[in-house]
Parts: sequence; C-alpha cells; structure tokens
Amino acid sequence: MTPGNAPPSLEILVREPDGFSVWSGPPFGNGQPNVMLERVACTSVKFSEDGSRLMVMKSDSIIGIYDCGSFKEIKSFQVPNVVAASLSPCGTYLQTFQKYSTPQEKNVVLWKTETGDSVYHLFQKNMTKATWPSIRFNSDEAVACRLATNELQFFDARDFSKGIIHRLRVPGVAAFELSKAPGSHVAAYVPESKGTPASVQIYVCEKDLQSQPVARRSFFRCSTVQLSWNHGSTGLLVLVQSDVDKTNQSYYGESKLNYLTTDGTHEGLVSLRKEGPVHDVQWSYSGSEFAVVYGFMPACATVFDKKGKPLLELGTGPYNTIRWNPKGKFLCLAGFGNLPGDMAFWDYVGKKQLGTTRAECSVTSEWSADGCYFMTATTAPRLQVDNGIKIFHHNGSLYFKKMFDKLFQAEWKPQSPDRFGEITELIKSVDSLKVEETKPRGSSSSQTASNNPPAAKPAAYRPPHAKTAAAIQAELFGESSKQETSKNALKNKKKREKQREKKAAEVASATNGS
Repeated sequence: MTPGNAPPSLEILVREPDGFSVWSGPPFGNGQPNVMLERVACTSVKFSEDGSRLMVMKSDSIIGIYDCGSFKEIKSFQVPNVVAASLSPCGTYLQTFQKYSTPQEKNVVLWKTETGDSVYHLFQKNMTKATWPSIRFNSDEAVACRLATNELQFFDARDFSKGIIHRLRVPGVAAFELSKAPGSHVAAYVPESKGTPASVQIYVCEKDLQSQPVARRSFFRCSTVQLSWNHGSTGLLVLVQSDVDKTNQSYYGESKLNYLTTDGTHEGLVSLRKEGPVHDVQWSYSGSEFAVVYGFMPACATVFDKKGKPLLELGTGPYNTIRWNPKGKFLCLAGFGNLPGDMAFWDYVGKKQLGTTRAECSVTSEWSADGCYFMTATTAPRLQVDNGIKIFHHNGSLYFKKMFDKLFQAEWKPQSPDRFGEITELIKSVDSLKVEETKPRGSSSSQTASNNPPAAKPAAYRPPHAKTAAAIQAELFGESSKQETSKNALKNKKKREKQREKKAAEVASATNGS
C-alpha cells in the first residue's frame, strides 16, 4: 500500500437460488453489511483472479462481464449452446466452450472482454479438469499456453492473430501448470505408462531455453497430481496421489509430497515426520514458506522453508485444511468435510496459537485480502441444510453470522494484499474505530456493539461452557472482569457483608458475657 493512500474496502459476493448480490465487507458500521450491488439473476458467477472483472452466466446463453470498480455491466456475450466459460486472470479475455455437432466446428472461442471481438478459435472434443480452460495464462497474462497431444503450444498473449508461436514437445503430457508471476516456467506431468514411471518436468517458457528440463522428478503409484507454484516462480510442490494404498493403511489411497526448484537445487520428497496421507498444502504469499497438514488422525501440521526444511511445528489435531493469511502473519488449521469443523488460529511470526473455535459443516473457507478476517460458508448442493456464512477475527473470535434458506456461493472479492497496510496497523485501526463507536452510551452504534461483542473488540475465543462458568462465578462472588457488577451480584454481596457483621457482633457479645 502506498503511503497516504487509504486501503480499499473489502467486498463479499453472495449467490442464492434467485441470483447473486455484492455486500460491503467488514468492519460493519451498524453490525450489518451494506448491499453494493442489488441481486442479479444468474446461473453462475465468478471473479477474475485479480478481482477486476466479474463473469455472470445468465439464462438464454448470455454471459455478462461486469467491472468490479463500479459493478456495472460493460459487455454482454450471446454464446449459443455454451457449456462452460472462464475469465483470464486479469479479465482481459473470456473463453467459452460450446457443444459441437461436427469435428470441423471450432467450439472453443477466446473473446476480448473490452471489445467483444473473438480473437482465437479451436476445436476441443472433451472438457475435463485437466483440459479446461483450454488456453491458460500466468497471473499477469504475459504467457499463454495450451495442452495438445504430446506437446504444449505457446501463444503471444497480446496478439493471438499470430497463432501458435512455438511448441514444446513433451511425449505423453497429460497436464501442465504455468508458474504464477513471473510466468517464467511451466511444469508438465506425464502419467505412468507400460512400466515407465510417471514424471513431472519443469521447463523454461522461453523458446530458446526449452531444449532440456531444468528439474525433473519421477515416481510410481500415481493416479493424479496437484501442481502448486509459489509466488516468485522458484519452487513447485507436487502432491502425488494414488487410488490404492498398497500398505492397506488407508482407504483413501496413498499420497506423497514432492518438491522441485527451478534452479535444480532440490528434486525430492518433502520429509514428513508422520506416516499417512497429505491432506492439504499451501504456499505463503511471499513464496518463501509452505505449510502442510499430513498424517493419520490426529494429523500434524508443519511449516517448511523454501529449502524444504521444517521451520515451525503447529501441533496435532483433527485437521485436514490449512489456510495461510495473505499478509503472511497468521495461519488457520481446520478440519472440514468429514471432520467436525475445529479451527486453530496461529500467529506464525510470534510462533504462538491465538485461539480455537469451531465452524461445523463448512464447505468453503478463506482469508480476506487484508488478512484480518476469516470467512467460512456452508453451501448447497454439498449441504442442503444449515446454509450460512460465518466471519471470524484473525484470533478466532466470531465477528458476524448469517443463515440462509439456501446458499450456493460466498466468497471475498479478490484483491492484492499489497494494497493493504501491515496487519498490526490494520488491527489497531479497526480496534480504535470500535472503541470510538462504543463511547456514546445509548446511541445506535453502542447498541450494535453491545449486541455483537466480538465486533467491539477482537478477543480470544472462549467456549460456551467457559463463558457460563465465568457468569456463574461473577454471580456468586459479585465480581466481573469485563462488565459492571450486576444488581443481583450487588445484592448478594451486601447480604454477605451483613451476615459477616452480624456474626462478628454475636462473637463479640459472647466474649464480653464470658
């Protein structure tokens, strides 16, 4: 964030059965978010990776592109028989996949969102997770690449009229992943075949430097891979999974985590201290560390440096999910899916746990771009009941909760964390705002603060039984650490004082009489 510039506001997209709307994000001035975009009917909606554009798929094969600064529709596309659509990372291009009738029909079209012009056409028979979107870009759209039979095809991302500008021959390639920023490298996955092990190879994207891979890792027992680049394009995590565990220890198969670097200094397994599956792995925003949740339950969680050496142990628990705060300071460990929803919030810099809580039946979870808030959502069709949103402070205390009859989607608008200040400054500014709001007693803002205690001041999470015990203690002993003494507590205190005075008087009279 540049000095003197106020950070942007957070925004939340919420999609229900009759369409989507956009809310203002926290902190909420009156305890509730404001509606920034009234409900728009749609079948699906998706932000571009940088949050500058919004793609809205409507009925009758209409796709609308919205500018996220004003939330005004800037272009509308009529694409008959459209099956899927995707925005490029910066929202420059829209890519559509249509049902085809003949192989001669080019059913994948790349459109320019500003002008509405089609800039490239190609034929694709099937659409799978590995092959869609057909043309992929790195984060700043400097490199564009496509998977074809036994090769990767590269385009000029600024001028698709040139067609394919060069090809990278990789026999048997089945999946690939471009590095994020800079788009300097590409990872290619080749499956196991006829006794030959599967492999992941890293190539430089520049044509003149593509003769040999700069890093390579081979492995057997591989059904699928998950390729994850860091920011800076220096390291690649390869999560290898097989459908069958030959040791018969896991019903869900076997998984291994490999780590490769573009300078060739590391090509091997990440050393994990507990046996069992790798549940989740995520790079920090800086790209200098990555965190892994692994092992049979209770799972372990460890932070590693970019050399693959352990930096911090986060303990064990019923966890299968890890979410790294965009500012790099906080981590959330969670157990979602078939686990009960326990969450532990960690201060990575301070190397301490901040608090624990629970968000049962959560389907999605993510940090806000400023790193201050963590949102979980229970959505359909995964779960048809108890749909809703929960927003927590960075330390796990509940800030906001809203339930829905049916909720399909809830997510933060993507924004660069660099546009926000340091996390400590943000937390202080939010705290000061809350204190000022709660000063005038009897005002609407003070009533909101009293109705929503976590919003008034971030505090460590306390389970319900602990809160009840504290209330009982205050009632019995006439004490309160956070609020004014209640009337009942004062009454009990006076009663005890009178009893002590009466007893002391009786003892004194008995002594004098003797």
